[in-house]
Amino acid sequence: MSSFAKSQLIGLKADYFRHPLDKEATEALKQIPGIDMMVRNFLGPVAEQVFYVENIASSVLVSDKQLPDLHKLLLEACKILDIEPPQLYIKQHPAPNAYTFAMRGKQPFVVLHTSLIDMLTPQETQAVIAHELGHLKCDHSVYLTPVNILILAATTVPTVGAVLAQAIQAQLLEWVRCAEFTCDRAALLATQDPKVVMSVLMKLAGGSPTIAPQLNLDAFIEQARAYDDISKNELGEMVKVARTAQLTHPVPVLRAREIDRWASSKDYEKLLHSAKIGYNDEVAPKGWWRNW
Repeated sequence: MSSFAKSQLIGLKADYFRHPLDKEATEALKQIPGIDMMVRNFLGPVAEQVFYVENIASSVLVSDKQLPDLHKLLLEACKILDIEPPQLYIKQHPAPNAYTFAMRGKQPFVVLHTSLIDMLTPQETQAVIAHELGHLKCDHSVYLTPVNILILAATTVPTVGAVLAQAIQAQLLEWVRCAEFTCDRAALLATQDPKVVMSVLMKLAGGSPTIAPQLNLDAFIEQARAYDDISKNELGEMVKVARTAQLTHPVPVLRAREIDRWASSKDYEKLLHSAKIGYNDEVAPKGWWRNW
């Protein structure tokens, strides 16, 4: 568990920490004709049943009696982020990953793969849990899982065709990548230590249970800062855009650089300060989110 007292963010609202690119991309996604109805009324109920059955049949549900240390990490992160605890499952899987599923009014759950836990410290594992809680706090999961299923259906069912998938895939992937920036901020708010969050990203980029302890975080942060230099000319920017266009997540060095910046911002400092004296119009962070 944590070695210092953390600020509990009572009354925290998603828009207090939502990344501006997330908000912009979410609004663009909602403009796709018919997607909201398809997600909520058709794909949502089907996806919910399929994922729930698969999860409960092949994973371990964390509780105060089952992996209690992980359960404590979950409860602490939920308390800090002011969110009701979802179910947390641990799944045996060789690919380090974590994901979230939720539909409105239904029981949400978070899944962590064993291979991810194997290379992380408890604090880093909590950062991953908090990242997934960020999806719930911001209501990302209402679209995230069902829309991915929509793309899969469009590419595999002839009557739907690949045209639909191609039409929305670029916009969807852009939205998903922007949402990840917001959830990294949730991880920082829960751990209240940017090095913990950046260490997770470093290990996702090039870690393993044996290599992870040897990695140098300071060197990775310098690597993240150097990534910015690529954008200083037009060719470099084109290469970066082409590299990320088909990815579901921003590249780890870019995510680390975003956290590095936000952790030193007045917005982040004011969020933690507001937690100590309660949110109100005088002390709650002011900025772009107030105008949306």
